[in-house]
Amino acid sequence: MSEELRMWVEVAFNVIYLVVIWGLVLAMSRNRTKVAPQNRRAADITLWAFALLALGDTGHVGFRVIAYLHGGLEATISILGREVGLVGLGALSTSLTMTLFYALMLELWRVRFDKRYGLFEFILVGSAVLRFMLMIPAVNEWNSVVPPQPWSVVRNAPLIVLGLGVAFLTLRDAIKQGDQVFKWIGISILVSYACYIPVILFVQQVPMIGMLMIPKTIAYVAIGFLAFNELYRKNKEYHDLAEGQPV
Repeated sequence: MSEELRMWVEVAFNVIYLVVIWGLVLAMSRNRTKVAPQNRRAADITLWAFALLALGDTGHVGFRVIAYLHGGLEATISILGREVGLVGLGALSTSLTMTLFYALMLELWRVRFDKRYGLFEFILVGSAVLRFMLMIPAVNEWNSVVPPQPWSVVRNAPLIVLGLGVAFLTLRDAIKQGDQVFKWIGISILVSYACYIPVILFVQQVPMIGMLMIPKTIAYVAIGFLAFNELYRKNKEYHDLAEGQPV
């Protein structure tokens, strides 16, 4: 695949993704009144998680699209008299929101399966805090188009621990309780990391491996639609009964 073709594939996918993910967030917001009482807490957590995901990715993939339109990924903007790389700024935004996304997914697991936090869960919370701390030093080089090594691995390690920990808890309890929807949510998280980890490790040496971010992103869309169908659409019957309408 030529560099120009790869660029247009990425731009088209990014635009479609942002439309879909924001559409999903708006659909969740509009359907909040249709959620059954026992699912309202889980539904609200899901809404916040995907609103943060959409916001961060608007910076991440949205800024990449703008950068391409302004001549390439090295494009910068001036903020308070300082030139800031669009791609790096987007990477910072999604790093923040993705960490919060998984912290909320951990809470979603707790609410869905009526669990309490123990040592393992607090280790996952600590991973989120550590991730934020590792994002502060200048060695992150947020203005760089390609993340610096080996620091990229260092700062992403806590996120991997957090995400895989959430996947483990979700799969464990979903399988135990026969919850097919959350079983597939857990599997989708694993798929996303199976695509993300090679990018973290090898994108500097093999730039084309960055295309794995496309199936990674699709996995998050799948999680969103699974959660939406389970927590929002599935409860329309309850809403209609409450309104006295035939179902």
